[in-house]
Amino acid sequence: MKIYDELVARGLIAQVTDEKEIAELVNSGKAVFYIGFDPTADSLHVGHFMALSLMKRLQEAGNKPIVLIGAGTAMIGDPSGRTDMRQMMSVETIQHNSECFKKQMSRFIDFSEGKAIMVNNADWLMKLNYVELLREVGIHFTVNRMLTAECYKNRMERGLSFLEFNYMIMQSYDFLELYRKYGCNMQFGGDDQWSNMLTGTELIHKKLGENVYAMTITLLLNSEGKKMGKTQSGAVWLDAEKTSPFEFYQYWRNVADSDVLKCIRMLTFIPLEEVATMEEWEGSELNRAKEILAFELTKLVHGENEAQKAQAAAKALFVEGSGEDENTPSTSVTMQEFGEGMSILDILTLTGLAASKSEARRLVEQGGITVNGEKIDSKDAVLEKAAFENGYALIRKGKKVYHKLTIG
Repeated sequence: MKIYDELVARGLIAQVTDEKEIAELVNSGKAVFYIGFDPTADSLHVGHFMALSLMKRLQEAGNKPIVLIGAGTAMIGDPSGRTDMRQMMSVETIQHNSECFKKQMSRFIDFSEGKAIMVNNADWLMKLNYVELLREVGIHFTVNRMLTAECYKNRMERGLSFLEFNYMIMQSYDFLELYRKYGCNMQFGGDDQWSNMLTGTELIHKKLGENVYAMTITLLLNSEGKKMGKTQSGAVWLDAEKTSPFEFYQYWRNVADSDVLKCIRMLTFIPLEEVATMEEWEGSELNRAKEILAFELTKLVHGENEAQKAQAAAKALFVEGSGEDENTPSTSVTMQEFGEGMSILDILTLTGLAASKSEARRLVEQGGITVNGEKIDSKDAVLEKAAFENGYALIRKGKKVYHKLTIG
């Protein structure tokens, strides 16, 4: 199966501008394509994972990826999928986040010997003369057309700032610069980016008379129609310091039954022939599929050694039910911090089992917290030193999330 057909079979492609031309470029390894990543945090998250996996697939088929770090466009903020304006970030924060992205992306993409390029759009956007940009690029955009774009329509009632209104122009200009400098002939992005991507292809055609192409990726949704990669405590990050390998594994181990095979097709590199054999799996076999999904994705992001550790910890938690494993996530507090005792609400926020005290209170009130096998019934409960007679206190959230608390 050729690579373009595989992308279709895996359910990755949402929309394309010229399918025949795109298929020929991709299958022949002649696509020089880019995907943009705005550095709005100091780590990539699961939402970026699909794009990184796609770049890896295409590179392995001989195509050349261009990773565009959007330090310039991050100064404006993409209104797509937003109900309000993004927080403005300092230049220093954007630069720091960009460096973090570069380190993480190298796990997926081979940047050796010119096999891929990483560029930063701040290198050209920050040097632009506004009047010159309007004359060179602005003349090719009509306000009426721009306002029909979904990324703007969804914001019109709440208010769309002129700052954000320029995002589409900036993204289109990126494609123009990448075409001029590197021969970039294709742009990829999430299917919420379709309007922005079309204007980029049209700009190059109108200005230079050249044809370039755009393809959007099907955004991965869960069975409730929400984006994957979100938990009650926030995003699932690729940085091990923000989301541990075990937590990352656990997230994928707990996907809905209806989502697991879709995730295996779209995110793993397991051959489609093998995936096809899983289509008839039911009941306990779906748990096996979830274990395969969790292991493969954790291996991709954190390496095989960490994936094996996470799998061992998961076995102790989910199969044996003890929660006692050397790889179970743990937190240590000092004797001074613990004092004569520590409230359960403080413990839940300290360990990351709850994102806030209000969430911790809700978990306790709903009966979702146990310590050493005993349910915590009161939000005012205080853990005392007697709970650490085994060397640690074992906290469980719900049925499957365990955490060790030690006093060091």
